[in-house]
Order: sequence, then structure tokens, then C-alpha cells
Amino acid sequence: MEARITNPALIVPGTLEALQALGKAATKVAAKEGVPEATIDLVHMRASQINGCAVCLDMHSRSARRHGVSDEQLHTLAGWRETPYFDEAQRAALALTEAGTRLADRAEPVPEDVYAAAAKHFSEAGLGALVVQIAAINAWNRLNVITGQVTGEWVAQWVA
Repeated sequence: MEARITNPALIVPGTLEALQALGKAATKVAAKEGVPEATIDLVHMRASQINGCAVCLDMHSRSARRHGVSDEQLHTLAGWRETPYFDEAQRAALALTEAGTRLADRAEPVPEDVYAAAAKHFSEAGLGALVVQIAAINAWNRLNVITGQVTGEWVAQWVA
């Protein structure tokens, strides 16, 4: 396997730094607002499953393990609705992630009940940080998938 081109974040000046700054800003607010790192990892992984981004799945599964995500959660994330392994806040974040990742799949891209469920579990700033994380991981997924980036042990250097 070989990538089509070098990752655009590495060859377009300022892109890597901008994307990293976006993620760091959202992570800082999430931490301040009590959004668990494990929840952010699950959000990153679910969007990456939907988008088929192996690089991000590899990276964020490593991070998830470090942040306490259980094997049961990792193994059943794609079917999270049918498992008992996710709490209410995680479920709300995952539903918001799916809606925010699949914007074109329905007339009301992010249904009011999905947003309201997330707002029930997270402060306004915490919810804002989750939305930024969803947008950021979708950007990374698209950069990697469009250019055919290949995962491997090299992703370990990027795991927080």
C-alpha cells in the first residue's frame, strides 16, 4: 500500500499547525468543562469508522486505550446503540458525531432531539468543544482518505 501523495497537512504550509491548534483549543476547553478524554477518543473513532479512515482509527484507538476506553467499547463502537457499554453522555456524543459526520443523509442533518440530548450532558462550552472535535476529525479523515494515507506504527508518535 502506498499513499497517493504526502499528506496535504505536511506539504501545504501552515496546515498541520492550524489543524493541531484547532484540536488543542477544543481539547483544552473540553478538559476545563469536564468532557472526558475517553469520550473525545470515542467521537474521533466513530467519525473515522463512518469515513473509513484507517490512520485515524489506528491513532485514536491507541489514544482511547490510554484514556481508559474498555476493550468492550472498542470492539462494539460501530454498534454502540445495541450495547450496554456506553453511558448516556457517551451515547449523546456518539449520536451527535454520527449526525455531524453524515450531514447529507437526512433532511434535518442534526435532529433537534440529538442536539438536545448532547446539550443535556455537556455545558455550552463543552458542547462547543465536542462540535469542534467532530469538525476537526472529519477534516483529518477527508485529508487522509482522499489522498490514500496508509496507517502503520508511525502513528504512535502522534498519540497524545
